[in-house]
Amino acid sequence: MTSLGGSVLDPAAPQLVVNSRTLYFSWLPADADAVAALVPAGLRPSPDRQVFLNQYVVDDESQSSGFGAYSLTYLGVSLAGVDAPGGSPGGWWTHYVTSSERVRAYAVARGAPAATGRTRIERRDGRIVAETEIDGVPMIRAWCEVGETGQTVSGGHHRYFTRRDGQLLSSVYPYVAEPVNPFVIESVEFLEPGHPIYALRPENPLTIGFGFYSPRASFAYPGGLTVHGPDSDAVPAAPTRARVDAVSVPA
Repeated sequence: MTSLGGSVLDPAAPQLVVNSRTLYFSWLPADADAVAALVPAGLRPSPDRQVFLNQYVVDDESQSSGFGAYSLTYLGVSLAGVDAPGGSPGGWWTHYVTSSERVRAYAVARGAPAATGRTRIERRDGRIVAETEIDGVPMIRAWCEVGETGQTVSGGHHRYFTRRDGQLLSSVYPYVAEPVNPFVIESVEFLEPGHPIYALRPENPLTIGFGFYSPRASFAYPGGLTVHGPDSDAVPAAPTRARVDAVSVPA
């Protein structure tokens, strides 16, 4: 096991995470217009304005190449016309909440709207509850019925977009997960109507697009970012190193 200390990570360097506890799913929003308004010019929300959420916990520093142990929640809007390899819709990150200053600085330098917060996932008698807080205030709580992992392993790619220095950037993130079965999302609560994250709340009744829970999900942050725009979708973004003050950038 290596000691990570307080070093600042180079955002141009790739990172690997293995065996995280991960809840990942999507829904149709209560306010489709508010969700669409969060997508910047140059990108198009999916026709149904689907919202995605990933809540995960990395319990030990041995599970990552440089991040250490941490928790993270990101959510955002599914996009049209910018699919990942394999056909999964690309996504625009609207919120990115992590317990680690190291991860936050790395993400901010890559254009993510990173904020300070914590995610907890607890298993209770065949159910899990996943809760995300920002600055100590609970924001999102999901309850799910979960079974056990079997012989199924799923994998693929996601493509996520951020904005840095006025440019839209994207990268493709590979993942492999061992999903549980059965898996049923029972409820999703957005707990703070006065917070901007409330715009992404699900409609009632809840309509789920896709989802899984895995006690062992692995993924990578690729080293490169690509500039997105007319005639520039294959142009690598210039590398930028994280600054010490990057951790103070708000969501």
